[in-house]
Amino acid sequence: MSIRFTVFGKPQALKRHRSFRRGNFTGQYDPSKGDKADFLAKAMEHKPDKPMEGALLLKIAAYFKRPASHFGRRDKMPYLKDGSPKFHTNTPDADNIAKFIGDALNGIFWDDDKQIAVLEMTKLYCEDGCTPNINIFIMQLEG
Repeated sequence: MSIRFTVFGKPQALKRHRSFRRGNFTGQYDPSKGDKADFLAKAMEHKPDKPMEGALLLKIAAYFKRPASHFGRRDKMPYLKDGSPKFHTNTPDADNIAKFIGDALNGIFWDDDKQIAVLEMTKLYCEDGCTPNINIFIMQLEG
């Protein structure tokens, strides 16, 4: 079984949990909770009938908008400058994007993100002014 889908919007990173203490009460706050809920809502139309079981392969391709410095103008027409990078090397970090997706899809696409045995993560710039997005491919592994 495999699932492939795209979620449009700027790729998000998992924000670190915050702990706090008020008197004798110690609590935790998840600053990514709202972002994860929004991401899951966009992904829900692709959810499997029941969470996937066993070892999983997760491929993620995150596409970011190019900065204006990657473009020039020739005869009043914009063009991509020679030497503009293909890969996105700024924040957010690739591992934090993968953690965000792993947590956001927990319990719906798989029981727990510890099932992800193979992870491929790529950060790229959009070509020709595409909308920033995340392409996701999930596949159950044999054995």
